[in-house]
Amino acid sequence: MGAQTGDAEAQRLYLLSETERSTSDEEAVQRTLNELRQFGPSSPWLEQALLSAGNMYLLKRDYDRAIDYFRELQQRFPNGGRASYAHWKATWLAFRQSRNDEARRGFENQVALYPDSAEIPAALYWRARLAEEEHNPAMARAFYQKLSDRFHNYYYAEFGRQRLKGLPAGGAVSQGSATEPPPHYALLDRVPSLSTAGKITATDPPDDNLRVARARLLSNGGLADMAVRELQAAASQEGGSWAPPEMARVYQDGGRYDRAIEIMKRSTPNYFAVDIPDLPRPYWEALFPKAYWPDLRKYSVLNGLDPYMVASLIRQESEFNALALSRANAVGLMQLLPKTGKTVAKQVKLKGYSAPQLYTPAVNLELGTRYFKDMVDKYNGQFEYALAAYNAGSDRVGDWLGQGHYRDPQEFVESIPFTETREYVQAILRNANVYRQLYGTP
Repeated sequence: MGAQTGDAEAQRLYLLSETERSTSDEEAVQRTLNELRQFGPSSPWLEQALLSAGNMYLLKRDYDRAIDYFRELQQRFPNGGRASYAHWKATWLAFRQSRNDEARRGFENQVALYPDSAEIPAALYWRARLAEEEHNPAMARAFYQKLSDRFHNYYYAEFGRQRLKGLPAGGAVSQGSATEPPPHYALLDRVPSLSTAGKITATDPPDDNLRVARARLLSNGGLADMAVRELQAAASQEGGSWAPPEMARVYQDGGRYDRAIEIMKRSTPNYFAVDIPDLPRPYWEALFPKAYWPDLRKYSVLNGLDPYMVASLIRQESEFNALALSRANAVGLMQLLPKTGKTVAKQVKLKGYSAPQLYTPAVNLELGTRYFKDMVDKYNGQFEYALAAYNAGSDRVGDWLGQGHYRDPQEFVESIPFTETREYVQAILRNANVYRQLYGTP
């Protein structure tokens, strides 16, 4: 059989296994996977099929089988695009089942094998947690410190800093009369340093540049896209770090906070990994705007919510685009479904309400904050559960909370089987922490 014929057969078997998975026919999935292993032992179709099978058993809570498939994927395709994720899921499921020796090795291997992977902050954090449970504060301190230094504003970095405060004082270790330096963990050297061109220094736009002057005129005339094109041209002539925040300001002035955020994300893709002083203030303020702040703050406080948590939720839902409309028909800043808006409008006795009003920022914020407050109250003020419910629904959160004991909300969040929801919750909590650092008391 030629390679092309074999690949076509591997694809056919993969598609067949997906059909069988969609009907939860486990025996058929396993049978088809056996054929696929024969026809395409190194085919990307097998890699995808193993991932699907692992995720199928994860959702069925058959964790041993899920581990088997994730592990097989990682071992067959150790350099594939899914290997790091599969390795992490197998390790995490072992940890959830209190197989600590296996989890310890897995957390360390995540760093050793995939030091550039997205799972590294989680691996550092949970390896440190295990070190704490094993009464090894020196190791826990080293791992938390690496996490904090390298991933400044990531979700896990803040939790690492909080746990560092509870550890015994660091520093040298006494051995009899001698004092030894704290132990060095070579594994931590595997984590690559942040690749940046160095600290960005704030500079002002060149006032004598004709394109900059033209951009300001266009901006004043409400022609934001044309103004930004002029600024881009000026930046290619002049250089300097003034251009991204200046382009962002043009979009912000026109109420297009989402476009401003997009520009800043493109210009500074590693911004979460750097400390606040390492980026100019205008960069941070464009990335984390206080858009619609009077109404946002008013309705947040009215509902007993932290305005920064609400701002972070909006940043994740719509990036402050008041006209956002999702594929699921969710509307506006806080992405409310029309039926939700109607229900909440009755609760708050909003007279003359109609669905198009969800595009009005003040109305969306009034109804959205009340809806979110109900979620927070339902989970006794536990934002991790409320945010998961906001994204995936209360029924699913109830189901996930019923899946055994969790040490704390962080373990619950990492255990959310939907990647989108897990990353959503982590991103909002991370963003709220950045807002607090930037702006202080709301």
